[in-house]
Amino acid sequence: MQFINKLLIISALNNLIFFDMNDFDNKAAEWDMNSMHWDRSKAIANEIIKLIPLNKEMRALEYGAGTGITAFLLHDYLKEIVLMDNSAEMVRVINEKIIKSEVKNLTALNFNLEMDDYKDGKFDLIFTQMVLHHINDIDKIISTFYNLLNLESYLVIADLYEEDGSFHGDGFTGHTGFNMDSLSGILRKNCFSDVFHETCFVIDRKISETESKKFEVFIMIAKKQKTIS
Repeated sequence: MQFINKLLIISALNNLIFFDMNDFDNKAAEWDMNSMHWDRSKAIANEIIKLIPLNKEMRALEYGAGTGITAFLLHDYLKEIVLMDNSAEMVRVINEKIIKSEVKNLTALNFNLEMDDYKDGKFDLIFTQMVLHHINDIDKIISTFYNLLNLESYLVIADLYEEDGSFHGDGFTGHTGFNMDSLSGILRKNCFSDVFHETCFVIDRKISETESKKFEVFIMIAKKQKTIS
């Protein structure tokens, strides 16, 4: 009986992961039609350009890249950007955009860092937008980011401040935003330094048929300055 219950739990978790990935698969084709996605990415890209000394020798990773809007805005400032996402449809859309635009320094990759180890080199910059609140184990993914960075390299997280759960509504199983002290503490625990954050965008989101609400988005930047012995 206990064995059967374990199988049922595993099956339920697998179905949950499958649903979540399919949800983004279903949104991929129309993602770029939402002007808010462009405005948010532009705001985040502008902050990255302003706050980090980007150069053409830097190799970057956008984790949870979606359709790659932010990476396309930054590609002229960097040597290479790997656009990683666990939604096959999002990656398909990225590849179509790369072919159409003839951009040479962007590479799309269908990959999940929560499930697998990336072994194809390290990065000088990792950035992620509105992805962290979907990830179950924050400590683990921050540690993974640290190990994927070269020394003197940067991590950029853009996501929601702590909110009341109304951004996604009932049934959402991820994080309802982040407390800045707690998230900064996780970064420092994983040996990141120079942790800095500020508000970079405000999302005006409809949360019911009659009500909209504003949700602030932060950008947090940290630096890897030492190896862990």
